[in-house]
Amino acid sequence: MRASYRHVIAGAATMALVAGSVSCGDVRKDRAPVIVVVDSVQAASGASPGEMSGFLLSDVLTASSVINDAAEATMHIIPKDVGTGQNSLAPTPWNAVTIHRYRISFTRTDGRNTPGVDVPFPVDGAVTVTLSSSPTAVPFEIVRHQQKLEQPLVSLAGFGGRVVIATIAEITFYGTDQVGNDVQAKGSISVSFSDYADPD
Repeated sequence: MRASYRHVIAGAATMALVAGSVSCGDVRKDRAPVIVVVDSVQAASGASPGEMSGFLLSDVLTASSVINDAAEATMHIIPKDVGTGQNSLAPTPWNAVTIHRYRISFTRTDGRNTPGVDVPFPVDGAVTVTLSSSPTAVPFEIVRHQQKLEQPLVSLAGFGGRVVIATIAEITFYGTDQVGNDVQAKGSISVSFSDYADPD
């Protein structure tokens, strides 16, 4: 009985040690004292790069050329614990969040979401912008040249297959505050792909 009891104690101690290791490995997740707020996402077709809008008409072929599309997200930070009156809190310089990368995934409302068949493949990109409590513009590339040369977008050129692919692009931004706590935020924008008429 005594030997059995020792095995149980040892097993429990091992499990506690493993559980502690898992917790420590994830110790900083969501511990940042601030939240990143995505105020807006706008994008412009490569065919008309100066015309930002709350939706994107992505031209897969412009005057026989493939041009990427750019976008811009406006973001700021707010404290998780805002307090009240004299106890209200404002973000400090240590709470500033530096965005360092993003990931874009495309989906369709009809449920046909196979990457490379129904929608473009997800993409990852890098960008470095530090956010404070004031709205800050974060530029990024929303549709790359390569995506327009791959299925399913390449089939839209010259109306060689489908005419329009309507999607929702979800952008996840990843960053850290100035003490290393991980932070992320999401924004989205409608993106419709087609071989649109070339601008004059």
